[in-house]
Amino acid sequence: MASIVVLGGGVCGLATGMVLARDGHDVRVLERDPGPVPDSPAAAWEGWSRPGVAQFHQAHYLQPRSARVLDAELPDVRDALLDAGALRHDPLRSAPPSVGPLERRPDDDRFGTVTARRTTLEQVVAQRAAGAPRLRVDRGVEVEGLVSRRVDGAVQVTGVRTTDGSRLVADLVVDATGRRSPLAGWLRAAGDRPPQEEATDSGFGYYTRFFRSADGGLPQVRASLQTHVGTFSLLTLPADRGTWSVTLVIDSHDRPLTELRHPDVWTAVVAACPQHAHWLDGEPMTGVLPMAGVLDRWTRAVVDGSPVVTGLVAVGDAWACTNPSLGRGISMGLMQAVCLRDALREGTDDDPREFAERWDDAVQSRLTPWYRATLAVDRARLAEVRALLEGRTPAPPEGRAALGPALARAAGHDAELFRAMLEIVGCLVLPAEVFSRPGLAERAVRTAGEHPPAPPAGPDREGLLRLLAGTPVG
Repeated sequence: MASIVVLGGGVCGLATGMVLARDGHDVRVLERDPGPVPDSPAAAWEGWSRPGVAQFHQAHYLQPRSARVLDAELPDVRDALLDAGALRHDPLRSAPPSVGPLERRPDDDRFGTVTARRTTLEQVVAQRAAGAPRLRVDRGVEVEGLVSRRVDGAVQVTGVRTTDGSRLVADLVVDATGRRSPLAGWLRAAGDRPPQEEATDSGFGYYTRFFRSADGGLPQVRASLQTHVGTFSLLTLPADRGTWSVTLVIDSHDRPLTELRHPDVWTAVVAACPQHAHWLDGEPMTGVLPMAGVLDRWTRAVVDGSPVVTGLVAVGDAWACTNPSLGRGISMGLMQAVCLRDALREGTDDDPREFAERWDDAVQSRLTPWYRATLAVDRARLAEVRALLEGRTPAPPEGRAALGPALARAAGHDAELFRAMLEIVGCLVLPAEVFSRPGLAERAVRTAGEHPPAPPAGPDREGLLRLLAGTPVG
């Protein structure tokens, strides 16, 4: 069994540590933020400082794929989440009436999830990790670089250096430091080229408020959890203990919409969306929480067919990060934790280079397609918004790119297609696999053609600008 150091004690870092420790490895997690883990979800919400997690108090949702990994690998974490008040949510129960009869099938449980605010999720996962066998979590430990040597033309990582001068030796280092991972700089400092990297501004900005009900109830879901309304989108996410979040997602370069930072303007826009206005019927828990500058970023440690580093792997947002509004980050991180466990079962001792190549093959085949699929959705939505901002009619997608929008429209009128859409949205089955099913793509295109686009679920651009200026619409 291996000695493993995990950098980063967020959800993906701790989950990776627990999965590996339960498989017999000795794991040490190093978390930079020094604050102790609060005793309860309420204390985590009110006072836990996690500056290393940019989206700690932003909207949060666990896709069904996350729940399936918890069921299989960390059922005690799932149960602890439920004990902490996490919500069991089944999107099949929110199907629009136009879908028609939805009789339950034996495999429909896969669509259900267990979700909570990010603060609650972090608190529960951290408590389950504390004191777990073969797993040690050290908080307030900052890593400043790698301990490495050069072997067969690649940097072989043998441990890490901390800011207090300590050197920790490991058979494998796991970078789970999130969106702000310093890995590329560490590798340059080690005297080698950085991994292959793609990085660009996602182009989205977020304005979020949290609410709670007096009786623990939640608003009725009357539309998709994410609904596009012209040049903005609405993200309505139920959470734990009678709480929920509402987020307005915009093009971060749309300057007039920065007025959404004002609670009265933000509220006026949500109130002007008939299918979503009732999400305001609760007690506000926060003001408007903005977030921007989010990167779409992907890294790969094999360049030109050769590993640039061995003895180190990146998981979660340290490996790839995308637009948070699709809610796939933790799902991909948990999938990687299992993928890493499986790769380690095949051994690491004999040839670190062979392990690095095997790990790269696994990530490229199982995880990178999810990143690419998510990026395609984001780029298509951003192109649509920017066409509208320029007064142009968005160009209709062509070829295979048209299948996703066709499925999204057709899913509201066909139970089979509704399930197919949930498989993709829930990070359960890749789009390419869904559309490869005999007749499904043709059925989606045909059904979409039989139903014109639904009318706007909120104000048009002119109406939106009037709301931003404080002028009532209607």
